[in-house]
Amino acid sequence: MGSQFVTADWIVFAGYIVLLAFTGWYFNRQTTENTKDYFLGGNKMPVWLVAISVLATSQSAATFLGGPDQGYRNDLSYLATNIGAFIAAMVVAAYLIPKFYQHKVATVYELLESRFGATAKKQAGFMYLFGRIFASGARLYMAAIAVAMILFGNIEPSSVVLSTLVLVAVGLAYSVMGGIRTVIYSDVIQCAVYVIAAILVIYFLLTSIPADLSQIWAVLDNPGQGQPSKLTLFNWDMDFSPSGVFNIWSAITGFVLLNIAAFGLDQDMTQRVLTCKNAKEGSKSMLLSVVLVIPVMLLFIVIGLLLYVFYQRPDLMQVDGVEQISQSFSGEKVTIFMYFVLNELPAGVKGLVTIGVIAAALSTLNSGLNSMASVLVQDIYRPWKLQNDRHTNEMHFVTAGRLAMALVAVALGSMAILCFYWQQYTDTPLLAFALSVMVFSYSGLLGVYFTVLFTKRGNQKSVLLALVSGFLLTLMFQPYVMNSLFPASWQVNLGFTWQLCIGSFVSFLICVAGNNLRNEQNTELQKDREVTSA
Repeated sequence: MGSQFVTADWIVFAGYIVLLAFTGWYFNRQTTENTKDYFLGGNKMPVWLVAISVLATSQSAATFLGGPDQGYRNDLSYLATNIGAFIAAMVVAAYLIPKFYQHKVATVYELLESRFGATAKKQAGFMYLFGRIFASGARLYMAAIAVAMILFGNIEPSSVVLSTLVLVAVGLAYSVMGGIRTVIYSDVIQCAVYVIAAILVIYFLLTSIPADLSQIWAVLDNPGQGQPSKLTLFNWDMDFSPSGVFNIWSAITGFVLLNIAAFGLDQDMTQRVLTCKNAKEGSKSMLLSVVLVIPVMLLFIVIGLLLYVFYQRPDLMQVDGVEQISQSFSGEKVTIFMYFVLNELPAGVKGLVTIGVIAAALSTLNSGLNSMASVLVQDIYRPWKLQNDRHTNEMHFVTAGRLAMALVAVALGSMAILCFYWQQYTDTPLLAFALSVMVFSYSGLLGVYFTVLFTKRGNQKSVLLALVSGFLLTLMFQPYVMNSLFPASWQVNLGFTWQLCIGSFVSFLICVAGNNLRNEQNTELQKDREVTSA
């Protein structure tokens, strides 16, 4: 199969490449002199820029391609999960962000050092890095598959690998010199690109459907006898299975924990908040990002709702019968949105959608590169280097940060390629695991940080046990693990939000079970002083 592009698409694509080249050069002009500039933007980033960057970081090619599937197959209930995001943002703004600024941390895991020592900081950092390599690598894989389909007209190994390498190379080249400041400006540009692409797709769908808005609304509200409204916002079903993760009960429990972890414990997103001038501005940027994500999320769900009308409602489309859809491309299952892009979009718009996928992928990729590099350098390499050479200057660590970004780029690209080959030659649902793998890391991290915030207990051993237990417990809930270890009568099928609730609670109990050795040592020291003074 040949490329899906025609001349108009190539012109749009070329324009995007020129935009990337110019903005990359422009934003990398400013000299970076220390790690505060490289990893925290000198704490000079405006609130609105940081808010859009957090928004862009939370979106990805998975959202761009998978968001419409939610509208096509289900309803608007995914939007209700933002209730959990608002609650989480307020908790993080009240309890975590002030502490991060108070301790002047460059990574969120430095907060653990003041309580449990450097070892706990490294353990949490490694847990984050493990989860982020899988999660960001899998999202990169999804973007590479989409780019290969459209750009090369096939998903042969050479095309997917080349697409992956191009995405990684562009992302690294764009942000390696300027650090987080460049990443934030890049996020704003990429966000604008994929939002414009989504709006144009909606416009094309509306012009392709021979019905007015009132007719479309009526059909979505009443799809048919016995079928629930596709405009349902709040799902009150008591469903704890994977199909019920978007109900209201999940929104006010698991999604609260998920967003606390994302906003406050995941360096990928929290790093942006730490680039603001102070804790107050950092909190404002986070809350603003939650507000902004609602209309953006709605855009992609609306695409799915319109695709439902386009493909499943021949009465409105004025055609005979429902179109037979084969969501397969060279043996690879594709989303309904990709099927639409490959088969329906006109020249020019297809090119814009392609750069929308690339923009979403680059936004997530750039964020991962810098945040993972900051953990590698600030939490792991810097303490070791200063222990051996206390006179190491700041530019050494900036250079180390750039090298760390290159190392991370190789790791993410390798993970994306591994995802492709694993999916080709095994039935193990690696992609499903990879897309939810941050929940594996979040369970233990939430337990540990709740111990720090709300108790005076815990020690290095209980921190390690909590992190490992949270991961293993979440792993045990996966169907492919349960099928191999337990009889059918013992198996449960829980959605990831409920897995997160249970994993976080158990991790918290394990972490608080450890005595605070530092408090005990301080108490003994105080007693010795009292005896001596007596």
